[in-house]
Amino acid sequence: MSRLLRPLQRTRRLLGIARILARYRIDDLLTDFPLLRPFKRLRILAPVGRRGIADAPAGARIRMALEELGPIFVKFGQIVSTRRDLLPPDIADELAKLQDDVPPFPGAQAVAIIERSLNKPLTELFAEFDTRALASASVAQVHAARTHDGREVVAKVIRPGMRKRIVRDLELLFALARFAEKYWQHGPRLRPVDVVEEFEKTIFDELDLQREAANCSLLGRNWQDSDDLYVPQVFWSHTTEDVFVMERIDGIAVDDVETLRREGYDLKKLAERGVRIFYTQVFRDNFFHADMHPGNIKVARDCPENPTYLSLDFGIMGSLPRADQYYLAQNFDAFFNRDYRRIARLHIESGWVPPNTRVEEFEAAIRTVCEPNFAKPLSEISFGVVLFKLFKVARRFNMEVQPQLVLLQKTLLNIEGLGRQTYPELDLWATAKPALEEIMSAQHGMHSARKTLQENLPRWLEHAVDMPMLMHEYLRQQTRHGRLLLEQVEPRGPGRSKPRNTRHDRSHRAGTFHAVISAGAMIATAILLQGTPVGVQWHGLALAPMLTGSLSALFLFLGWRAAR
Repeated sequence: MSRLLRPLQRTRRLLGIARILARYRIDDLLTDFPLLRPFKRLRILAPVGRRGIADAPAGARIRMALEELGPIFVKFGQIVSTRRDLLPPDIADELAKLQDDVPPFPGAQAVAIIERSLNKPLTELFAEFDTRALASASVAQVHAARTHDGREVVAKVIRPGMRKRIVRDLELLFALARFAEKYWQHGPRLRPVDVVEEFEKTIFDELDLQREAANCSLLGRNWQDSDDLYVPQVFWSHTTEDVFVMERIDGIAVDDVETLRREGYDLKKLAERGVRIFYTQVFRDNFFHADMHPGNIKVARDCPENPTYLSLDFGIMGSLPRADQYYLAQNFDAFFNRDYRRIARLHIESGWVPPNTRVEEFEAAIRTVCEPNFAKPLSEISFGVVLFKLFKVARRFNMEVQPQLVLLQKTLLNIEGLGRQTYPELDLWATAKPALEEIMSAQHGMHSARKTLQENLPRWLEHAVDMPMLMHEYLRQQTRHGRLLLEQVEPRGPGRSKPRNTRHDRSHRAGTFHAVISAGAMIATAILLQGTPVGVQWHGLALAPMLTGSLSALFLFLGWRAAR
């Protein structure tokens, strides 16, 4: 029976959505779809709405429509607002204003969810529990409590029936996205189905409170010895997929500048510390808080001369592939040094733009957006804006959308905005450049290289014994009549082209050559070092296996580079 009713429920919901869209006169969306133009007639079914709504900007009307559609659509609008590569700036700015404050659900329901999830009565779990919600949002709400050993905590409880509602609305969002991708002129370029898939992953991640607790725990370990950032303790015995209990911490809202100034906080140090925290999370830890709006950040009430940030809400965290992390840091370094050709080459090497991109043209386009920044006062330079403009230029050279980089760029804009709100004269150049250089030196310097070698050498040596046989088999397959095939052999004759000598062929031959040398180096080094005493060491590393592995790895790396 429920299966029969589902299409009717979906149709009813779709008509409700269409009616709300008509009420807010979102004509620009409808006129782009020939098949949807008749739906404009739904206006006659929609109330007139607030006075002047037709004269409001399109972004404001979209925001108000999403607020009326409900919490899931508000959350969708919040996430889409971070994708400034897909939206006009005015619409993105409006969507960023969306607030998912919603009325709390009854405290008795929260108690029932806690008891069911933890399989214990509330009195066994807490000495005190306030059934009035401290805060309420679209996905969950928070209650104050005290444990039996006297510690103050907060319990985050998932909204009842949330997953069913999300699944229902996601089905509609996917249907609308597929329709848009097929019939909207900008559909293939903006890929609305991919946007909804990204939202689906994010929203289901937020629904898993145990995942959020794990995020909190990892961030806490990364900063456990720091005075810059404090992360609350997780109470794992009281945490499940539907309930997350953590230490209750109190502080001053980071955007309450008047209170911070009145209490004597060093605002310059506070702003600079926030920027350094972000760069450290991204480039040292590769695990950054990606939802750093004022509601999720506070400042500790003690020690105003050495302020500490307090981190809250860990539902949306970001990380980068190691290669992207490295190339992004190198891009910033090249920007600091006005080396635009290097930025162009880094985009190509990273695979962000196609390998056949003309470096000279790309460099000129990058210079056009970067060079004006050096004529600005230092207090007006924004690396988030520079990054956004770089990605915008790169899209002209067929750069594919990189969601992880877009998320980072949005977070960087938030951090810079908070920093400048706290201390308007904040010099991001003087703050970010030394912090980034220090982190990258630690990540890619000699100490880091030695540590990586120590960690990987046992695994390399484990596989090294198989290399001679593997190389023998490879060379056997690459030989014909006893000769090594270092050239591409093609039949000659009437209508046949000359033997190819493309870049790919040259790279293949170079790669084969270095692979052969690598195998030879491995065998030769092993023979030469046979007589080396096992105990001979250098900085704690056994010399013989280290030289064998290092020389072989060197030639393998040269072969890989040549074959690219």
